[in-house]
Amino acid sequence: MRPELSEYTPIYSGKVRELYEVDEEHLLLVASDRVSAYDHILDTPIPDKGRVLTAMSVYFFDALGVPNHLAGLVDDPRIPESVLGRALITRRLDMVPVECVARGYLTGSGLKEYRAGGAVCGVPLPDGLVDGSRIEPPIFTPATKAAVGDHDENVSFERIVADVGEELATKLRALTLDVYSRGSEIARNRGIILADTKFEFGLTPDGELLLADEVLTPDSSRYWDAAEYEPGTTLASFDKQIVRDWLTGPSGWSTDSETPPPPLPQDVVDRTRARYIEAYERISGLSFADWPGGAA
Repeated sequence: MRPELSEYTPIYSGKVRELYEVDEEHLLLVASDRVSAYDHILDTPIPDKGRVLTAMSVYFFDALGVPNHLAGLVDDPRIPESVLGRALITRRLDMVPVECVARGYLTGSGLKEYRAGGAVCGVPLPDGLVDGSRIEPPIFTPATKAAVGDHDENVSFERIVADVGEELATKLRALTLDVYSRGSEIARNRGIILADTKFEFGLTPDGELLLADEVLTPDSSRYWDAAEYEPGTTLASFDKQIVRDWLTGPSGWSTDSETPPPPLPQDVVDRTRARYIEAYERISGLSFADWPGGAA
């Protein structure tokens, strides 16, 4: 018989994920259906979002071939029935306090920095780049890890060296770019561009650096359809961009508002759910209908 979730001690609740203690060496990592935008957690969940994030992470943890924190897959008997399909058993690590970001294309906050000074996180880039320009070779653009409700701050490599030391900072940069390269190739073979992504790493008691948290999900990564790719144009991504567009457009809500975002209409919820599932199925080649935890 599977345990009840209440039998585990909750130790952390973030924007999307929750952590519970299983024992001294293992944690239960649960992905919820919560969705965040502009540093707000919205009142309206996206059904099955947590299952998609978990399915995508499991696929990539297996496909990437790099050491990671998994210690039990979705059918592990230690996972409660109530979170089946959206939870994993992981090793307990000493998490490195760095958002490890890799960019192979210029967009988002990186584009904003580039336009302001011709560089991203202290890495100079060529003149004349536009939204969606390819960055060759890809660059490591780390960020500090912000508390819930705050925004991650892009920082230089030198800042990371100051925070965690040169040896660990160098390992983080090399691993980040290696995993990005592996993930990019997998996505490209499916007709998808991995524009940028962020990773988290943790240390085992004996000092081994492992890939942790989620990996290459639509929440942590920006994916584009390769068939639609054209630098200088607005590219649709396989994530919660539908939510962001509605919030800054038809909803009438402003990102500068002191009030929280309004509830999402059903069509926005449905289209966002479908986009997440499409990302998983196109990249993995698997059917989401076969993933555990769905409706009976």
